[in-house]
Amino acid sequence: MASSGEEQPAAVRVIGGWASHYSIRVYVALKLKGVEYEFLQEVVGNKSELLLKSNPVYKKIPVLLHRGKPIPESMVILQYIDEVWASNGLAILPADPYARAVERFWAQYVDDKIAPASVVLRGVTSGDKDEAAVQVSTALQHLEEAFVKCSQGKSYFGGDNIGFLDIVLGSHLGWLKAAEKIAGVKVLDESKFPELTAWADRFYAHHAVRDVMPETDKLVEFNTYLIGVLKAKASKK
Repeated sequence: MASSGEEQPAAVRVIGGWASHYSIRVYVALKLKGVEYEFLQEVVGNKSELLLKSNPVYKKIPVLLHRGKPIPESMVILQYIDEVWASNGLAILPADPYARAVERFWAQYVDDKIAPASVVLRGVTSGDKDEAAVQVSTALQHLEEAFVKCSQGKSYFGGDNIGFLDIVLGSHLGWLKAAEKIAGVKVLDESKFPELTAWADRFYAHHAVRDVMPETDKLVEFNTYLIGVLKAKASKK
């Protein structure tokens, strides 16, 4: 029992970052389930002892702390949230095993293709920006087709409601918009991807998303700060 005047930590805490698309996934999932949580902001370039202790393997955000037990990796966390709070709201993952496998496949595809190309477009890592733009465009074309199949004419990949793949892909939207502004290219083009652009508007407007998705200009500003931190770190090596 805590001593008098000592405040106990919340049952659910998230070690994350306001601009981290991986962290945004966790915030959205917890909001969908109606779970209150304490947000623990990490500082770029200065990892906390709690983060290093909670995720000693990857040393990365996000980490979900549930009654003191750490769960790292955003997609693992999403599945954990869905299972632990199964009776809260709607399911994040489909009940059908095949549908679950399909969403997991495309979710991994998103992180394999869009995430690395996005940081090149933003100038965070070196690489050919034209090639990165093509990689994102190709990925979005595949996802446009996947949306038609997965949604079956409904609003989201998950059907009538936001699901696992919606959260994973949707978490990238803020940084894709920022990348467009930074690199001066259009990647989420309505003329090429009408289904995805309409889906993106619905995702942004969802009550579980609109309060946690950062504004584009703030992400652009943060990107400049991030590049500065990385350059300063590299110069010390």
